[in-house]
Amino acid sequence: MFVDSHCHLEYESLAADADGMMARAKAAGVDYCVTIGTKLATFPDTLAVAGRFATVWCSVGVHPHHAAEEPLKDAAPLIERAQNPKVAGIGETGLDYFYDRSPRPEQIAVFRAHIDAARQTGLPLIIHTRDAEDDTIAILAEEMGKRAFTGVLHCFTGSQRLAQAGLELGLYVSASGIITFKKSESLREVFRTIPMQRLLIETDAPYLAPVPHRGKPNEPAFVAHTAAALAALRGVPVEDIASVTSANFFRLFTMARP
Repeated sequence: MFVDSHCHLEYESLAADADGMMARAKAAGVDYCVTIGTKLATFPDTLAVAGRFATVWCSVGVHPHHAAEEPLKDAAPLIERAQNPKVAGIGETGLDYFYDRSPRPEQIAVFRAHIDAARQTGLPLIIHTRDAEDDTIAILAEEMGKRAFTGVLHCFTGSQRLAQAGLELGLYVSASGIITFKKSESLREVFRTIPMQRLLIETDAPYLAPVPHRGKPNEPAFVAHTAAALAALRGVPVEDIASVTSANFFRLFTMARP
């Protein structure tokens, strides 16, 4: 059994063939998924997909790209929507200084509101960070010092320093199809060091399809290729990756029930 811990099933390219997509996932051994919220305005669509399938949960959040479009003064809008039993996580949220589609102060403010929502609800924080390692580490450490919360560094592409900082804060680290890319050897080196009990796997579908599907829309079934790459990297059977990452998922996403 595999779990795709991060995908975007409500996006048009996947929603157009939702039944077929979920059938292909099942055939590939992918039994559960989390479809991830990126805007409050589209959260009803995210929730609707999760409600349609018994094996799908969702999250509520504002992606850093949309922080200026949907600024948050506090955690209340997130907490309100998180009361639905299909909501298993908070985010995705974080900092993206690569694209800088929202001003950095607004990204930081929205990030902190999500952290507060994760603390108050007990749901895991789903963290996006790109070219923002110093601020990400500093904010997470400061906020964790106020009161603990759980979370995952999703679609991890960062440095060994970021991975170690996240692990020391009790976070999980999620591998995407990027670890199968030819030019990702430095990232694979990081994933050789992540403790097995802190690993998750994801697709980030419809983006970042792994080898051998590069150039095609990604979908949950393809998380099996990421699992196979991790197994080869770690020198363990793919069944071990499946069982460990699934157990890790249910330990972190406590609202999700197999």
